[in-house]
Amino acid sequence: MEKRPLNPEERNELCAILFPNVTITPEELEEKFPPRSLPEGAVVSRMAPSPTGFVHLGNLVQGLTSERMSHQSGGVLFLRVEDTDAKREVAGAIDVLIETLSHYGIQFDEGASIGGEVGNYGPYYQRLRKEIYHVYAKKLFLEGLAYPCFCSEEELAAIHEQQEAEKANFGYFGKWAKWRDASLADIQSALAENKPFVLRFRSTGSLENKIHFTDLIKGDLEITENDIDHVLLKSDGIPTYHFAHAVDDHLMRTTHVVRGDEWLSTLPFHLQLFRALGFRTPKYLHIGPLMKMDGTSKRKLSKRKDPELALTFYKAEGFPVEAVYEYILTILNSNFEDWRRANPDTPASEFRFSYKKMNPAGSLFDKMKLLDVSKNVIAKMTAEKVLELVLEWTAEFDPELCGFLSADREKALAILSIGRGGAKPRKDIAVWSEMREYLGFFYDDLFVEKDPMPENLSKEDIKEILTQYLPLYSPKDDGTVWFEKLTQLAVSLGFAAKPKEYKQNPQAYKGHIGDVSMVLRVAVTGKTASPDLCSCMQILGKETVCRRIQNTIAKLNG
Repeated sequence: MEKRPLNPEERNELCAILFPNVTITPEELEEKFPPRSLPEGAVVSRMAPSPTGFVHLGNLVQGLTSERMSHQSGGVLFLRVEDTDAKREVAGAIDVLIETLSHYGIQFDEGASIGGEVGNYGPYYQRLRKEIYHVYAKKLFLEGLAYPCFCSEEELAAIHEQQEAEKANFGYFGKWAKWRDASLADIQSALAENKPFVLRFRSTGSLENKIHFTDLIKGDLEITENDIDHVLLKSDGIPTYHFAHAVDDHLMRTTHVVRGDEWLSTLPFHLQLFRALGFRTPKYLHIGPLMKMDGTSKRKLSKRKDPELALTFYKAEGFPVEAVYEYILTILNSNFEDWRRANPDTPASEFRFSYKKMNPAGSLFDKMKLLDVSKNVIAKMTAEKVLELVLEWTAEFDPELCGFLSADREKALAILSIGRGGAKPRKDIAVWSEMREYLGFFYDDLFVEKDPMPENLSKEDIKEILTQYLPLYSPKDDGTVWFEKLTQLAVSLGFAAKPKEYKQNPQAYKGHIGDVSMVLRVAVTGKTASPDLCSCMQILGKETVCRRIQNTIAKLNG
C-alpha cells in the first residue's frame, strides 16, 4: 500500500463520497444552538447515562453533584441519553432511568423525558443526532484530522497479537496505523469494493509529551498526550462516545462535566478532540469511586458483590428519598453534617454544596451510617407524611400491610404518632421494610409471639403478674396513672419500684418494675421492644389487650 497523505484537493474529492448527505455547515449549527443566555457563573451540566437498565449509586452521586452545581448557580441541568452502543441497550431502560433519577430528587430542566424531549438543544438521544456528528466528522476530514480505515476485525486482532508479542502498547498508531496515510487510489479502490470502514482521528500527540491540566476535584494533573488514532465514526455511521460527547457538550453549551475517574485515561484524547474541533473545553470534575470496607481494607463497590450499588436496592428496602439524598451529601461534602446539626429543620436542598469539599480519592460507603441518617430523617417527619410514604411503599412491596393501614387510616395515624414530635422523637424506623415488624402486632392477623418472657422470672411469677394486672387495666388511664398502677402491682408482688433499688439490694426483690413491664409488653405485643406500651394498649383497645393477656396465661397453664 502506497503511503502518501491526502492533499486538500484529494480530500475534497473523497468528501463527496464519504459524506454525500452532509449539507449543513458547522457555522449553521453554531447559529442553531447559540450560547445560552444565563447569569454570569451559571453552570450548565448534564447527566449522560447509557440505557443499559442498571442505574447505580454512582449515577446518583454524579447526578447530585451536577444538579447542585447547576441549580445553585442559576444554571441548567439536562439529561442526554448516550445510546450509541446499540448492543448494550436494554428495552425500556430509558424510562426506568428517568423514573429512578426523578424518584431520588434529580430533576432536569431539559433533555430526554418519558413524555418526549424538553428544551431547545436537542435531540437529546445521541442516535438521533447522527447528522450533526457527520457535520463535524466532515470538518475534521477536510482539515486532514480524520481518515477512513478499512481494517477488518481479523486485521485488528492480528495487530493486537503482534503488539502483544513485541510487548508494545496496544492501539492503532504509528506503524500499526495501516490506513493513516493511505493514498487516494488505495482508498478509492477499497470504496469500490464496498469494504466497510470507520473514520479515525488522526492524532498528532506523542507519548513523550505531557499535558498540564486542572481537574476541579483532582487538582493539577500531568497527563501523557494521546497518540492513538481512535475511531470517531463506526462502520454504521454512529459515533463513538468520545466523539459524540465532545460535539454534544459543545453544542449543548455544557460548562462542567461530572463523571467517574475511570474516564481519566481517555482525557488526553478528549482534550485533543476539543482542540481539533475548535471547541472550548468544559471544566471537568472526575469523581473517585465509591468504596466500602471489606475486612480491614477498602475496595470499590461491585455490581456483582454489592446489592447496595443498585438504586433499586434502596427503593426495595424502603429508604426514603430524603434519607438517601442527605446521606449522599454527607459523603460528598465533609461539612454537611456540621451544617445539618446547626440547621436541623432546614431542607437539605438549602445546603450550599461545593465541589471543593469533595474527596479526590472517592467516598467510603457506610450502610450503618445511611441507616442512622434515615432514622433521623424519618423521626422528623409528621405521622401524615410517614403514612403517605409507607402506603406508597407497601402498595408495591407489601400489599397485605398496605391493606390494613389503608382500611383504617385513623388507626394507622394514631400508631405512627406514638413518640413522634417533640425535642427527642423516637428513632425506631430506618426503612419502610421494617414497618411490618414495627407495627404488625397492632393487627391480629399480623400478630406474632416473637420474643420470650424474661428468663429471670418463673412461670408462676409471670402468670401472677398478668392475672393481677387484668382487673387493674383501663384504657382511659393516661400514661401517668397507667404507670402508677403498674408500679403498685409490682411492689405488691415483691418487685422493686425502681431498677436502682433492685441493684442496691437484689436479694430483697424478685426483680424490678422493668421486669413487670416487660412481661406485660411481651404478652400484649409479642415483642420485647415496642413503642410506648401505654399508647399501644390504648390503640389496641381493652378487648384485644385482655384477650392477649388471657391467651398468654392459658399457654402458661397449658
